[in-house]
Amino acid sequence: MLELRFIRENLDLVREKTARRGKEEQLLDTFAATDSRRLSLLAEVEGLKSTRNTVSEQIAELKKSGRGAEAEPLIADMRRANQRIKELDGELGGIEESLMGVVMAIPNLCHDSVPVGKNEEDNLQVKIWGSKPAFNFPPKPHWELGEDLGILDFERAAKLSGARFALLKGFAARLERALINFMLDLHTERHGYTEVLPPFLVNTPSMTATGQLPKFADDLFRIADHDLYLIPTAEVPVTNIHRDETLEENELPRKYTAYTPCFRAEAGSHGRDTRGLIRQHQFDKVELVQFTTPAQSEEALEGLLADAEQVLQLLGLHYRVVVLCSGDLGFSAAKTYDIEVWLPGQDCFREISSCSNFLDFQARRGSIRYRPSGQKKSRLVHTLNGSGLAVGRTLLAIMENYQQEDGTIGLPEVLLPYMQGRL
Repeated sequence: MLELRFIRENLDLVREKTARRGKEEQLLDTFAATDSRRLSLLAEVEGLKSTRNTVSEQIAELKKSGRGAEAEPLIADMRRANQRIKELDGELGGIEESLMGVVMAIPNLCHDSVPVGKNEEDNLQVKIWGSKPAFNFPPKPHWELGEDLGILDFERAAKLSGARFALLKGFAARLERALINFMLDLHTERHGYTEVLPPFLVNTPSMTATGQLPKFADDLFRIADHDLYLIPTAEVPVTNIHRDETLEENELPRKYTAYTPCFRAEAGSHGRDTRGLIRQHQFDKVELVQFTTPAQSEEALEGLLADAEQVLQLLGLHYRVVVLCSGDLGFSAAKTYDIEVWLPGQDCFREISSCSNFLDFQARRGSIRYRPSGQKKSRLVHTLNGSGLAVGRTLLAIMENYQQEDGTIGLPEVLLPYMQGRL
């Protein structure tokens, strides 16, 4: 979240940058009115308390000099002041709770380098790698390939769990496992990340720190009668590893990678990408998370993007990189690159990774700090994360790009050791 004082002192800037996202002005109007009322109440309370202190001294002097009768009117005034302070404190508590709710709903400020736009059509392509594969036959989408080969079973998955689930069998299940191991090995052995295996269930403070709560509660799966949620991404537990902690500057950057299943209700996505593996309630992902100093974070985002890109490069998959425009930017992100892989069976690019810099937005919500070398006062870290990669989408990209005319599927050479050389 943004700092309350920063919003107050830079309200016009926050309005302008929030407007770039296409968000309504009403939220900032509510903030201004609520914050003004809070400051007014605080001033009244402080004034009453100051008067109370002065009167208390006067009462003590009167009693000390044997003039206690003269103190009675002052004592009555002080009782009324105490009652008024109690009333104001109660109102102030409600106002501060409301104000915090407003502050928690204000999105991060987009970085100045983010292009202004309304939606994904205004995203800016900044890189393209490789070229589209050539086929001497009409390429099929992965759901047709998978059903023909008997390695993707959506019908039985629906019997088990309902819509937007998939049952992977044989080659597909093995390839999913191979991709997870390949990605983790790459990020730990070449890119310097520490592998962690976090819990797949987290509590409300964890969801709040990374920005999923309270705004996106409808997209989450909550465990009834428990303060636990199924994670929508490993970003949540991994970022919260250092919640309420202060790191030393020489410990930064901290770089973690984690495989987890991810669970999303996909609220509001009805009718979108209903076929295949694109938009599932459950999917696998390898995540990259970094904690840096403010001076490091812009460079760290470029490095994190390169780490994710290398997965696709080693797999020989054609892709492009786009920087998200202001209107397509996620709630907590200041800047985001999307990597979109080419899918010949669908004749389009599809997102396979989002790499974001959150600046101190998540760190403030989660109280994640570091102590600069030689200084006593701590500062908020900057957090970043990215998919390295979404495993199911990588699997379907391999299926579509490496499909053969006879209906079989080839493999990128780098995966052969993970598949024991078997196609």
